[in-house]
Amino acid sequence: MFRRSWKLNMTHSENQRGLVFILLYVLVFPRLSEWLQRQYSQEDELLLTQVNVVYYGILFALAALAFWSFLKKDLSGLMDWLPENLTGVLVGVALGGGLRLGLEFLPWPVRDPVPMQYAEQFRISPGPTLALILLLIPLVEEVVYRGYIYGHLREYSRPVAMTISIVLYAVSRVWRYALDLGDPRYLLLAILYLPMSAALTACYESGGSVWGCTILHAGFNALSLFALGL
Repeated sequence: MFRRSWKLNMTHSENQRGLVFILLYVLVFPRLSEWLQRQYSQEDELLLTQVNVVYYGILFALAALAFWSFLKKDLSGLMDWLPENLTGVLVGVALGGGLRLGLEFLPWPVRDPVPMQYAEQFRISPGPTLALILLLIPLVEEVVYRGYIYGHLREYSRPVAMTISIVLYAVSRVWRYALDLGDPRYLLLAILYLPMSAALTACYESGGSVWGCTILHAGFNALSLFALGL
């Protein structure tokens, strides 16, 4: 399933801009998100959903500016390695999605708030929510975790790159809930995201295109809504 060769199509200037973007993504934007949640969560749920779309729209635009050349090359890579990317998407949805749904039946001490949040936003504002979870969030997160973090580590070691990328993304999905709610049990929910994270990483390794991972990521988010009966 894995490609025989590997090359990160990122220029030196993109590496520099990417580092700035990653620092903003990790250190600044989470604080901004927390502030927006406090400002609008008690006022208007529809407005909060729209604010979230604008928030990720800004991240999307910054990612496009920082990685414009990389994204164009990866789009060509998607077509050049179309069978590998399609295989990664289909196998990823089947295995990663199946394992995720299976893990849902285990007796977790707390319930995963992420799909419930998506579902609530979808009920309030379907159109903007679909744009959020099927395009904006997948592309931003895949550029960060697969394109930049995995891509750079992959040049040194595939096992190290896969391990760090898979674990880091899984933890990133739940750590804020553990901190905001003061309940470390939410960190256990990272296990739920390991199959998804592993499938996304394998898709990038085999197809070499962050766009393939974005499609797979969107599929996982759509599957979450479907599992909730939406």
